[in-house]
Amino acid sequence: MKSKFIAITMGLALSAATVYAQAPPAISSNPSSMIRVDYKKLVSRADLDYSEPVSRSEAGMPIGNGTMGTLLWTGPSQLHMQLNRVDVFASNSASNNFFQRNTDYCGGTAYADLDFGMPLFNKPDFKQQLSCYEGLSTLRGKDVSVKALAWNKTDVIALRVSDKRPSGAAFSAALRMLRLPVTRRGNHTAVSRIAVHGDYIVLTQEFKEDDYYCGSAVVMGISGTGCNAELSNESTARLQVSTKGQKDFTVYMSSAAGFDPAEDLVKTAIVKLEQARKLGFEGLYASNKQWWADFWSRSFVSLHSKDAEADFVEKNYTYYLYVMGSSSRGAYPTKFNGMLWTTGGDQRKWGANFWGANQSCLYNALFPTNHLELMDPMFNMYSNAYPSFGKSAEQQWGSKGIYIPETVGFDGEPVLPDDIAAEMRELYLKKKNWQQRSQRFIDYAETKQPFLSRWNWKKDTSWVAGKWPLADRGSGPYSPVNHIFSRGAKIAYQYWQRYEYTGDMDWLRQRAYPMLKGIAEFYRNFPNLRKENGRYHIYHVNDNESIWGGHNTVEEIASMKGIFPAAIKAAELLGTDQELRKHWESFISDLSPLSSSKAYPETAAQPEYWVGSLPPLLKGNGQRRPDGNTMPVWFFDLCNPGGDPEMLKIAQQTYDGYFREGGIKAYQPYVLSKIPAAGAVLGRSDAIRYLVPSQIRRKAGDEVLANRMDLSEGFYTTNIQRLGRAADALHPGLLQTAPESPAGDPVIRLFPAWPKEWDAAFSLLGRGNFLITSAILNGEISFVELHSQLGSECRIRNPWPNSKITVYKNGRQTVYNEDLLVIQTQKGDRLILLPEGRTPEQAKLQI
Repeated sequence: MKSKFIAITMGLALSAATVYAQAPPAISSNPSSMIRVDYKKLVSRADLDYSEPVSRSEAGMPIGNGTMGTLLWTGPSQLHMQLNRVDVFASNSASNNFFQRNTDYCGGTAYADLDFGMPLFNKPDFKQQLSCYEGLSTLRGKDVSVKALAWNKTDVIALRVSDKRPSGAAFSAALRMLRLPVTRRGNHTAVSRIAVHGDYIVLTQEFKEDDYYCGSAVVMGISGTGCNAELSNESTARLQVSTKGQKDFTVYMSSAAGFDPAEDLVKTAIVKLEQARKLGFEGLYASNKQWWADFWSRSFVSLHSKDAEADFVEKNYTYYLYVMGSSSRGAYPTKFNGMLWTTGGDQRKWGANFWGANQSCLYNALFPTNHLELMDPMFNMYSNAYPSFGKSAEQQWGSKGIYIPETVGFDGEPVLPDDIAAEMRELYLKKKNWQQRSQRFIDYAETKQPFLSRWNWKKDTSWVAGKWPLADRGSGPYSPVNHIFSRGAKIAYQYWQRYEYTGDMDWLRQRAYPMLKGIAEFYRNFPNLRKENGRYHIYHVNDNESIWGGHNTVEEIASMKGIFPAAIKAAELLGTDQELRKHWESFISDLSPLSSSKAYPETAAQPEYWVGSLPPLLKGNGQRRPDGNTMPVWFFDLCNPGGDPEMLKIAQQTYDGYFREGGIKAYQPYVLSKIPAAGAVLGRSDAIRYLVPSQIRRKAGDEVLANRMDLSEGFYTTNIQRLGRAADALHPGLLQTAPESPAGDPVIRLFPAWPKEWDAAFSLLGRGNFLITSAILNGEISFVELHSQLGSECRIRNPWPNSKITVYKNGRQTVYNEDLLVIQTQKGDRLILLPEGRTPEQAKLQI
């Protein structure tokens, strides 16, 4: 197998077997002066290519513009879609009508079908492809072809149909409701209407409950041929076309959504559709090609190995970015359970709420990709709900600051009646016996959504005499997702990391610091935080989902050890809260250490490792290692290279314990597992070599769909969680720019956990707002190029240990002979680092 990397000059020696023989391809522009990248060729390696129809809708091909999207799948005579949006929610977090799990719903706006009236999409005439580089899906059948795209500028999906069948062949395009025209659950109503507006067909939805409202509209029209708009039945409208000779025409579908009942959503959607019609399909295609070309030029990862394992990882990494670019640019984050790709109408397991751990699979890896815009929906949702999180901290826990639950609605936490809040505090803080709940509290809880954290103690039962009896899990107020405070810390830490990556002081002041301060103050004032023998201890808390009611759980101690230094540093940078900083500094100095095996007599003599919890605890195995799906110590920069040697020693010993018989080669990471990422942080190249490909593939018997997605979360939960986790591991294998401890100075390390068998080249964003480009071939780092986009201090470990380094800064040479280089930069500076004796021209590559 040939390498993907070519030395532009003969100065970089490569074996003959790894060099392409053909002439260099056309190269698109890119920000690096050292690597010429053919982005189209690189990205196209992630394309989907089907030679036969998929057997299930969930395996269709995804197109989306970040707000609106669909999978494309076929029947023998039809092309099918379910049009989804990130901002359509049938109910909010205050709903009283979805007390049975998996019944709340969101996202869906309409089914859409292109019907050719006869079997056309069968082998051997079938071909369906997805171009990730252009965001274009193409479909070919017998005498027909369809090109489909989602317009990047507004919420329109366009399908260009080329029909070469004999004159008179039938074609129709339809919109169908996702449910009956009127459905009710208690006082929740969902009303769908089908209508004809001139040459357009329209499907609207209205969801109402108490004072909550959400609406959506989908409009369909056809250009390039005549058609008749008709109502087929109470739930379907159709545009009927008779092809008088061979025809090329375009089907347009636009959508709009909102929470204001006074907004004319149909008018909004029609305006979008008519904007698209004026441009025509080729105009939309040209717009999309430019948008996607810019998207892909922001960063890249190119991998190769003789056994093709690296190539396999690259393909899935690129596809992860395509899916996120197609689904995470709207008003709300794309949801882990179905994203924009659900095909089952309103059905999707886990409903409409957001799970922090699952969402993190999609969003944790995005900083290095230089696509911070894809994280904006997540940040916006949590910032918009900030006031509700402050009220929740007070009402539910009797604390200050903010409380962000592990599971939360799109609109945050609803306000509780004062008497319910007062009793909840007594019950959840273990001040009142669970069996002494008032009838008022029981009645109030009966209809609340059981997936929301504060009500997650509720247990599914079954209908009895037309009623859904209230039951609990048998552990009082505890549940898998209640009594978890680390989620808020992790989200706040991501706000801090965004500042570290960008240096944006306005962001720090307006968005990040309120989050950091809110979480720090919540912990500091939490009623079950106690000072004993000079150390702060936290009681009656969970460690992720499996340990309930624990003491000094690793999740919570790690969160505090990460969040307080970040809050202190942020306050210092902003010159604010001087007195409060003193309290925080005192708090962190007196915080208990991470709980370890030394606390248990049966493991005290073993090499020390971190454990889930100290006793006492209500449920779970306190002696287990940190939860593999969260790995909190690694998330908060507590055990980074160069940090506290004792912490690093324990981190390595803790990590070793995850692998039993067969070692790391035989280990199968779960979809949500952060064990590969933790290994990369610790410099374990085997984590990249074995765990990342294994996580992408899943274990034997766990299906990966033809579109590289999976249904790991249950029915109609088409997702890429495992691809996000794999990307989160890949980045620290290639490049680490984290500080040696929380809120410290970032330090750049090149290929700190990279398999010697794999070649790689990348351009990724580092903390300090450096765009960093490098390559490693045959185990040797070729060069390092840094573009200072902020003008911050550059601290970088010598990529060629024990060797002198030549640094070209804006063309001027300086020789260094240090292990840690500290270089002052100005905004726009470009630095090229090379081992002494090598010139930039000798190190240039093309891929």
